[in-house]
Amino acid sequence: MKAPDQLPKHGEGEILPPAAALVAAESGGGTPCPEIEAPFIEKDSPVFRRTVAALFAAGFATFALLYCVQPLMPVLAKDFGLNAAGSSLVLSVSTAMLAIGLLFTGPISDAVGRKPVMVSALVSASILTLASAAMPSWHGVLVLRALIGLSLSGLVAVAMTYLSEEIHPKVLGFAMGLYIGGNAIGGMAGRLIVGVIVDFVSWRVAVGAMGGLALAAAIVFWRIVPPSRHFRPTPLRVRTLIEGFRLHLTDAALPWLFLEGLLLMGGFVTLFNYITYRLLAAPYHLSQAIVGSISAVYLTGIYSSARVGALADKLGRRRVLWAVIAVMLLGVLITLAHPLWAVLAGMLVFTFGFFGAHSVASSWVGRRALRARGQASSLYLLFYYVGSSLAGTAGGVFWHGWGWTGVALFIASLLTAAVLVALWLFRVPPLPAALAAAKSR
Repeated sequence: MKAPDQLPKHGEGEILPPAAALVAAESGGGTPCPEIEAPFIEKDSPVFRRTVAALFAAGFATFALLYCVQPLMPVLAKDFGLNAAGSSLVLSVSTAMLAIGLLFTGPISDAVGRKPVMVSALVSASILTLASAAMPSWHGVLVLRALIGLSLSGLVAVAMTYLSEEIHPKVLGFAMGLYIGGNAIGGMAGRLIVGVIVDFVSWRVAVGAMGGLALAAAIVFWRIVPPSRHFRPTPLRVRTLIEGFRLHLTDAALPWLFLEGLLLMGGFVTLFNYITYRLLAAPYHLSQAIVGSISAVYLTGIYSSARVGALADKLGRRRVLWAVIAVMLLGVLITLAHPLWAVLAGMLVFTFGFFGAHSVASSWVGRRALRARGQASSLYLLFYYVGSSLAGTAGGVFWHGWGWTGVALFIASLLTAAVLVALWLFRVPPLPAALAAAKSR
């Protein structure tokens, strides 16, 4: 194996250790076993196509289940006698419990394996969604939505780690972008299918249909996802968990990337939570079906997640991240215009920027963390979904106080902070420089 200063380097100078080195690092060193020397999955190979197809299906099911309730918020508010902030809890409790679950499911996957955790997560969340469609009380719906979020943490926490371990570093950004593209299609399909058919059937039938569709996607994922070739179990010990959290939270770049996830997701969920109320009201008076179909703007995210991820592989993540966040900021400012076409154009630009930024930030976490990578991914996503829960509900205060102008300026403030964080990351030394500095002390 090459010496540390000869390891392959990413375009931005970060170490990209081979699989054997990663395993040795996570296990405390030593000579890797022969079977650990399995090659990374290369682009255009049959196993690459199976892997990205499986993770695409998983991302589709996860985000369809998570966000299918978002266009139903006005319907649920009317059905259960709630205001906008109260109805937003149907999503916020899911993302909050998902965030809490990330503290545990990532480390559990480090101990028992990636595939078993991901399969269990998808199947249980699908079944709970079917149960929530039959729940008669609002509090019962919220309890089941909380359990759905907790279940989905098992997929969300592990998918990025699985890709970082199995996919060749040269195409990791592209593969991560395809996975996030599946997230985008799932989020779009969940909103679109439920948002359109709820004009013709009850919200319970719409949610039940989504649960059945997600269960089918979970079965596809279970059948085709390749087993891990570079995973080796790490004993689940409290000391190991604490050390992993300490390692990541004291890194020069990772805490800033975690904060970036909070700001990005907070802005994204807030926009889609309250744009529905704006478009249903004067002067637009759009129908629920038309508002639900506006989720088709996610198609720009499907494109940008893969393309921007590939661009980051080529140019370096620190050079790309701030630019795509600036695109998000431009998009939300465009939505302040009154013509409907301008509002829709702003949503398109905003969505393009978000999925590109998330693709870059999430793959950067996978490259930066050389040990306890499941915990690193979990921490990123913990902040990501905390941002969703806090900002998504706080946006209701701005909506009731100042209408869409208040919501848009709230989102713009989050994104301004995100741009500043991305510019700060320019000053963080890449890992080879950081390791050299550590040796010199």
